[in-house]
Parts: sequence; structure tokens; C-alpha cells
Amino acid sequence: MENTSLQQQLLEAGVHFGHLKKKWNPKMLPYIFAEKKGIHIIDLNKTVEGLQESAAALKAIARSGKKIMFVATKKQAKEIVSDCAKRVNMPFVTERWLGGMLTNFNTVRKSVKKMQSIEKMLADGSAESLTKKERLTLTRDKEKMEKVLGGIAQISRVPAALFMVDIGHEHIALAEARKLSISTFGMVDTNCDPNKIDFAIPANDDATKSIAIIVNYLTAAIAEGLQERQADKDNEDEHSDVDESAEAKAARFENKADGSDDRNKRGGGRGVASQPKRRIAGPGQGGRRPAGSGGRARSFVPILYMIILVF
Repeated sequence: MENTSLQQQLLEAGVHFGHLKKKWNPKMLPYIFAEKKGIHIIDLNKTVEGLQESAAALKAIARSGKKIMFVATKKQAKEIVSDCAKRVNMPFVTERWLGGMLTNFNTVRKSVKKMQSIEKMLADGSAESLTKKERLTLTRDKEKMEKVLGGIAQISRVPAALFMVDIGHEHIALAEARKLSISTFGMVDTNCDPNKIDFAIPANDDATKSIAIIVNYLTAAIAEGLQERQADKDNEDEHSDVDESAEAKAARFENKADGSDDRNKRGGGRGVASQPKRRIAGPGQGGRRPAGSGGRARSFVPILYMIILVF
């Protein structure tokens, strides 16, 4: 029932309408259901499969705490994608893809820091010491950079995944993501090559309703992954509190046991110390002389007297 209702929603949104037959990419043949009046019709069963597979993968990435970048510079997709990305606090690019935004990320981060420093100057009043022309130049630079870099101002590292509305239109972003081995997700129309990305969602990437239903479905999956991550964190905190209390009790019992052992040792020491120690006397200190030395001396004296008396 869920798949049926999802297929019905996709059908009503016009997700199944592809491009003209003369503009098709032969590699999209497995995803094409039929041809009608020179227009290819996308198989919605394949669309549902790709959508659910992509949603599960994005949910797992969000649950792991990694970032997913939304890319949609097409006019009909800008507002939809930016609203959905802000809803789940994910980076997005909706104005213009700067060459090297991923492969030369450190340089892009410098531009973001420059934009943030200008914003700070204008906010705390330190720019008041500048001339009117300099302040106007700073304001224009900030607006220009914020328009292009505002969606990626909060990320400090390369995202783990990239979602694109039209992989043919966002070919530069796709090439950079493939170079860095970043997972790629995207809506693929009948004029694109689905083998260029990891998770392909065959769908109409030109109609506003089609883009909205696909992006909102994936955003809901990401939000669910973030909620599960928060629940896991709460459970870990509870378990850590329980473990700490158990460790405190164990430490208390160990301290008591150590204290009783110390008292027993001190009591045993006093008993041993109270017993008198025998003193072993050495020669000349009232002790016994070694056997044989005194006997020889006493036997020698009478013999000496007898010799004297004889002579």
C-alpha cells in the first residue's frame, strides 16, 4: 500500500515524463517504460526502487553524523532545495557551483572566513571608522560572497555525500565528487547517464512538482536519521550515568575493603613487634666460643708445666 500510494503521488506530480526520444541517452533504457507521442515515459517502479534505496543510504549517512550537500542551480529547483537543506541543517549550493569547491576546499574556506570577518566588522561597528565608499565596497563583497557561499558557511570539511537535482546540469560538481570518491545521489532524466552516479533516481528533473516530491521525500529520510542519532546520544548519556553510579559504588566497596586490610596489617605488626627478639652474641660478647679453640688451649698448658718440672 505504501508503494502504491507513493507511485500514485509520483504519477500525479509528473515524475514519469521524460525528454524527447531524440534527446535520450541509450543507457537509460532499463528505466524507460514506454514511448508516447515522441516522449519517453519513465518506469515509476524503478523510480520507487531508486528513491527508497537512496533514502535508506542518506538516512544512514545522517545517522552517522556526516554532512550531505544539496546541489541545485536550476531556476525551478533553487528555492525547494534551499528550504529542504535548511530544514535539516545541511549545506547547499543553489546559485553557482564554484570550480574547485570540493577539490580545492581549503581555498574556498578562506573565502568563507573572509566573508564572516566582513560580517563581524559590519555587525560590531568597527567598519564605522572606514569611509563611506569602503563600507559600501565591503557590503557589496559580503552580499556577493554570501549569495554563492552562504549555504556552505557552516561546514569545516568536505561533505560525505552529494545530492544533485540534474546530474547533466551539475556535471562539474559530479566530476569533483567522483574525483574525491564522495557518494553521489541524483535525479536522472532520460537524457543523462545513470552510470555516472552511485544512487540514481530516474525522474523528471525539470518540473517543479517532480523536484519537490523527490527532495521532500529524501529530506524526511535525513531528518529521521538525525532523530535516531539524537536518540542514540540520549541513550548513551543515560547508560554512562548508570555506569558512573555503579563504578562509584564499586570504588566505595574497594575503599572499605582496603581499609579493613590495612587495619588487619597494623594489628598483626603490633603482635610481631611485642615478641622479644633473641640476641645472637658474637665472640667476646658473652657468647659461646667456637668449638675446638678453647680445648686446644687448655690441653697445651699442663704439658708445658710437665716439661718445666722434668727439666
